[in-house]
Amino acid sequence: MSEQRVRIEIDEFGVATVTLDRAEKHNALDPAMFDAIVDATEQLATDRTVRAVVLHGAGKSFCSGLDITGLGNRDGSGPRDLLARADGHIANQAQRVAYGWSRVPAPVIAAITGNCFGGGLQIALGADIRFATPDARLSIMEVKWGLVPDMGITQSLPRLVGLDVAKELTFTGRILTGTEADALGLVTHVSDDPLAAAQELAHEIAGKSPHAVQAAKRLYEETWTGSDPESALMLESTLQVELMGSPNQIEAVTAGMTERAPAFADPD
Repeated sequence: MSEQRVRIEIDEFGVATVTLDRAEKHNALDPAMFDAIVDATEQLATDRTVRAVVLHGAGKSFCSGLDITGLGNRDGSGPRDLLARADGHIANQAQRVAYGWSRVPAPVIAAITGNCFGGGLQIALGADIRFATPDARLSIMEVKWGLVPDMGITQSLPRLVGLDVAKELTFTGRILTGTEADALGLVTHVSDDPLAAAQELAHEIAGKSPHAVQAAKRLYEETWTGSDPESALMLESTLQVELMGSPNQIEAVTAGMTERAPAFADPD
């Protein structure tokens, strides 16, 4: 990964642990970190051996947001190249560090500790599931810098909270504890050790049929906030037909009937 900003380790069960590795800066986002996270999402999106992903930050914090000293200009304009869209991508470089996790076929579980501010929170919201410590600090903080959140939040936040809650958090930039974020639905679970909890869940998911799990993620990603019920219902049927009678589906049934551990094949 770029300048060692991100580390990826994949274990024998297909669980990839992704570590944002700029602990001395609370994993703040500088240009090298943006590039490294995008690289990580692209690598994991094409690695068919990966069955679940755990995303966390080294050191005290998950990600404290933009590194203002490394990104900002004195006139407040910021790095406009992050807002450019490369050919073939619907998201710009800044958005891809968060939205890119939804494009990884395997489920992504974020483990949040310490500060999770601004862009850091938007990265966490890009995960499928989130664990946070009770005293973690989360904020949609962009208003503090006179900006709006623009790293894919329109694709993540509406699935988690009501419009009024989203507006209040965005208008104020209020810092929430992990416990408060859990009550609002921003995080899935509160844990004293979110990394261990995320790893445990990732290994549980990795033991299921990867074809079924990845199809389920695709189903919800493409339909959850949509307004076209006909297309959503058709996708349910299409994915189910693809799974029925497939080797991993037969293995799931056989293992269940014989009460043995299943041995699933990786997707092609």
